[in-house]
Amino acid sequence: MSSKKAYDYFEALLGLSKFSLQASELLKKTISDFHTATLEEKIREMHNIEHSADIAKHDMIEHLIKEFLPPIEREDIINVAQQIDDVTDAVEDVLMCIDMFNVKKIRPEIPKFTETIEACCKSMYVSVEEMRNFKKSKKLHAEVVEVNRLEEEGDALYINGVKELYRNTSDPVDLMIWTEVYRKLEKCCDACEDVANEIESIVMKNS
Repeated sequence: MSSKKAYDYFEALLGLSKFSLQASELLKKTISDFHTATLEEKIREMHNIEHSADIAKHDMIEHLIKEFLPPIEREDIINVAQQIDDVTDAVEDVLMCIDMFNVKKIRPEIPKFTETIEACCKSMYVSVEEMRNFKKSKKLHAEVVEVNRLEEEGDALYINGVKELYRNTSDPVDLMIWTEVYRKLEKCCDACEDVANEIESIVMKNS
């Protein structure tokens, strides 16, 4: 009788990061071709991604509870899984914020921000993919550095965007709405950086 196949935690983490990437792709697509008539449909699509990610994370945790000897420390697996989940949640929050504030028109600088978020999620995905062979990987360090660079790009977009907003907008409602939207966008990049930093910490501990 063949033994039961071991649960692949690295593959599970990669699956979680795939949901983050899908969410970022949907956000970019929704913002670049924004229509209020289809926003509700896009939010449902986004929620389905987020809900599927939650189910996958819970499934991984259930396996981890019963695991005798995981490939890396349980705490490290849980931390990475939660931080990847935070990325997906942060991306979903952007669309929910836009819907909640009844935004009718997207500011022209916002699509660039969503492109940066998507790029950040792509580099995060590769970083997670390279975790399995971190001792031999020739790409992992470069991808972690790239996530950090993109997070700095996100910071600059946030600072410059809010600065431009307060220089050229006098409507207090618009100021409130877009300040919050910008904050949500920046949080996506911050969340990706948290994942990259956690992976780097795990590599240091296990090298």
